[in-house]
Amino acid sequence: MQQFKTPLLISAGLHVLMIAILVGVTYLRPSTPEVMTVTLNTPSNEDTPQKAVDAVAVDQKQVEKRIDELRKQEEDKKRAEQQRIRELEKRAEQAKRKRQEEANRIKKLEQERKAKEEERKKAEAEAKRAREIERKERDKAKKAQLEKEKAEKAAKAAAEKRRKEEEAARKAEEERKRKEAEAKRKAEEARQKALAEQLLQEQLAAEQAVRAKARRQQVLSEVDKYRALIGQRIQQNLLLDESFRGKECRLNIKLAFNGLVTSVNSLGGDRQVCEAAVRAVRRADTLPVSKDRDVFEELKNINLTVKPEF
Repeated sequence: MQQFKTPLLISAGLHVLMIAILVGVTYLRPSTPEVMTVTLNTPSNEDTPQKAVDAVAVDQKQVEKRIDELRKQEEDKKRAEQQRIRELEKRAEQAKRKRQEEANRIKKLEQERKAKEEERKKAEAEAKRAREIERKERDKAKKAQLEKEKAEKAAKAAAEKRRKEEEAARKAEEERKRKEAEAKRKAEEARQKALAEQLLQEQLAAEQAVRAKARRQQVLSEVDKYRALIGQRIQQNLLLDESFRGKECRLNIKLAFNGLVTSVNSLGGDRQVCEAAVRAVRRADTLPVSKDRDVFEELKNINLTVKPEF
């Protein structure tokens, strides 16, 4: 039994050491290492101790080999990472150098632009001064020309004024003589015209008097005609009674332009006849009127006497 326990203890110790190494490598490395499985033979006969020792020796080599592989992988990764970092630093340096070159180029362009701008401003200032000098010279020449023209204009104006004054005096004398002659002529024409106008007015007055008289006679004749027609219309609408015989009534009737009765009033007479006459006028509603304005003016407010006719 003692022979079997010793190899087992050695094997167990080796297993513990391998597990400790694997755990350490696992925590030291960022990536998960590949787990190596080690199979140990269970002692079954008298050769077991020797086989166990051989197995432990083999396992130890494999473990060390695996540890070397893992360490090499870790170093390769570190070298790759360092290479990548160096590459990034190189790119960063190149980018920084390019930015500096671009900044220098922009600065140079800005300096050139400012220099050109200064030159342009200087040229503009020179041109402006030249234009100002030219403008002053022009204004001076123009002023001299204006003063000369003003003097010439004043001389011409004085001469023209004298000429106009002489012309005005001559025309004034001619106008005075013309007006004097014209006044005499108009006075004579007015006298002749007044005489002719007087004769014409006398003739027109005579003719108008004749026409007015004829017109008045015509209007009165028409008024009498329509007065008779109005009386007939009232008689047609008058309801007679034997007691009306020999009696009468005076009425005032107001008419519209189309003959419409606007009002009818009794002015005196037999009461019963007046009542019947007023009813007759209202029953008629519209009475005959002339379209002639002068005739209508005589008829629009008339007084007439109604005598019942049997």
